Amino acid sequence: MRTIIFLLEKEFAQIFRNSAILRIIFVMPIIQLIMLPLAADYEVKSINCGIIDHDHSPYSRKLIAQIEASTYFKLVDYEQNITGAMTNFEKDKSDIILEIPAHFERDLIKEEKSNLLIVVNAVNGVKGNLGAAYISGIIRTFNQNIRMDWMNFPKMSPVPEIKIAPIPWYNKLMSYKNFMVPGILVILVTMVGSFLSSLNIVHEKEAGTIEQINVTPIKKHHFILGKLIPFWILGIVVLAIGLLISYIIYGIFPVGNIFLLFSFAAVYLVGTLGLGLLVSNFADTQQQAMFFSFLLMMVFILLGGLYTPIESMPDWAIMITKFNPAAYFIEVIRMIVLKGSGLKDILPHFFAISCFAVVFNVLAIWSYKKQV
Repeated sequence: MRTIIFLLEKEFAQIFRNSAILRIIFVMPIIQLIMLPLAADYEVKSINCGIIDHDHSPYSRKLIAQIEASTYFKLVDYEQNITGAMTNFEKDKSDIILEIPAHFERDLIKEEKSNLLIVVNAVNGVKGNLGAAYISGIIRTFNQNIRMDWMNFPKMSPVPEIKIAPIPWYNKLMSYKNFMVPGILVILVTMVGSFLSSLNIVHEKEAGTIEQINVTPIKKHHFILGKLIPFWILGIVVLAIGLLISYIIYGIFPVGNIFLLFSFAAVYLVGTLGLGLLVSNFADTQQQAMFFSFLLMMVFILLGGLYTPIESMPDWAIMITKFNPAAYFIEVIRMIVLKGSGLKDILPHFFAISCFAVVFNVLAIWSYKKQV
């Protein structure tokens, strides 16, 4: 026990002497947690729209006014023909073009139908699809309003009417930040657990101090515990700081049990620390450790459900997420913070992450070679 205490004192002294590590551990998570949720947003706004109005009728002006009134579109081009509109379209000055044909109002009144042309810039597929969906929704609303104006209902209308009153649960304001902030916090905790722990051990390899430790009577498990416990504590501290920032900046406070969240995080950090130790065993330089860690972080981020729902991924990607520990923690932190889920709800995730922790640490200890 005394040996572990001496090792912990040495590790903490080494960490707090390194200003670069302190900035990575404390300053970087704060900046990322403040900036990323503000920048990373699924909602597409300010879609540049070009209009070609061949009709110049009250109906066409009313349709254009509805598009301008929308918060999603910004009218940047008003041309007389498709050739002029396509010039700006090809220069990426407009994202979508709506062409209103001649006799638009007359065809609606006499023939009860008319055709509109929508040209979408599909280089950015997400923005193009959402832009087309938004403007199609505005046109449908415009069409329904016209039909309602044409109908003359009696005082007591016999036509049935269905009213829809959606009630969002767990995220009443449908705020994207409430969904995004917990997931980003998981990635930051993962970086402290796996990335920094592996760099710290590899740094000692390069400095040669680890060889001096290897020839001492210190046992293998004492050395490993002395290396992993400080970063386990720092990971818990980063999680606490992140939750505090989430509450102060975004007003997000866990609905569920905070102790349950920290308990899951404690087990998760054991697994990520084992993964970091495993990476350090096969890396001889910090550059190699950084490349390994970067690859793992990309998998954690892209295949963890942070930005893209796991259910919408292809089958092969869904299978990979089963072996991604970050995917379990991202889902759990959202369940506890937003839904208030209890231990019974996250028990399968708890079991899975415990298995990851055992496997990673067993492999890391087995592959660690202590020269005597």
